[in-house]
Amino acid sequence: MACGFARADASSAAGAELRRWLEAGHHGTMGWMESRADQRESPLALWPEAKSGIALAMSYAPASDPLALAGEGERGRISVYAQGGDSHKTVKKALKALARFIVARCPSELKVFVDTAPVMEKPLAEAAGLGWQGKHTNLVSREHGSWLLLGVILTSLELEPDPPATGGMHCGTCTACLDACPTKAIGPAHRIDARKCISYLTIEHEGPIPERYREAIGNRIYGCDDCLAVCPWNRFAQSAGANRAFLPRAELAAPRLADLLALDHAAFRELFAGSPIKRIGRNRMIRNCLIAAGNSGQPELASSIEPHLADADPVVAEAAQWALAKLSAAERADAGELVGVGS
Repeated sequence: MACGFARADASSAAGAELRRWLEAGHHGTMGWMESRADQRESPLALWPEAKSGIALAMSYAPASDPLALAGEGERGRISVYAQGGDSHKTVKKALKALARFIVARCPSELKVFVDTAPVMEKPLAEAAGLGWQGKHTNLVSREHGSWLLLGVILTSLELEPDPPATGGMHCGTCTACLDACPTKAIGPAHRIDARKCISYLTIEHEGPIPERYREAIGNRIYGCDDCLAVCPWNRFAQSAGANRAFLPRAELAAPRLADLLALDHAAFRELFAGSPIKRIGRNRMIRNCLIAAGNSGQPELASSIEPHLADADPVVAEAAQWALAKLSAAERADAGELVGVGS
């Protein structure tokens, strides 16, 4: 865990970049990013009385290689942060404990923010010296690498700020994250086009996943860790196993697609109780699993796909149709290769 201090207005320059990002349409269908842009531009826009920001970073570095399941087509890949309990609750619990400690010693006003609030945590954490925003736009730390969950406390106290992190020099000429992105969503100037990002497509996007990105999704069914996993700074990161809240649940570490495709709404809610995955709902998860099944090259998954052809959700039904066609094409291609070998 790391903690740093900054002036509440230290990250206000990030607001201009946010506006450019929104104007370019890179937020896709995330209308909530645009609707509260005025508050996101600066912590002071959200709370004018704030004097200081306290940034908290918690490492969730995995104990095993998050890319290890890339070749296992019958299983789905879930982003590391979502394999355990709800990380937002863990970070908020830590922030509230810190807030109580502060108020007990220095009576003051403060507000706690974790992810869902309109606060840009990464620029503030960089200003507080916790790390720098890498080319993949996530915070990178010398001690913790790229595996960091962030939270912020705004306070009316005037606190001595920490020296800010200096970003660009630490990434240097490295392009590992850009090269690893399956859909080339990471562009120049530390900017991501969410419309291409697998995390956005599998979590935030409600409609059909554009066909041009489906094959690149592979067996990812909730989020994508590729740009984080290849960061060279992760060699200094320690496994977060000591914090039980971040330990992966056995049923989410390497779930079988056939099992997930059998879930109805009640079973989905039961399986993902206490998980951030529950937020996307059963239909979106089934859509994602159907795309992964189509990419699997496993013809035995056809029987798990077929029931979804008649799904009441047209997005699910279309994904099932695509998945079956993809598997059928793969079978024909394999058959053609066998004929060629024997001829």
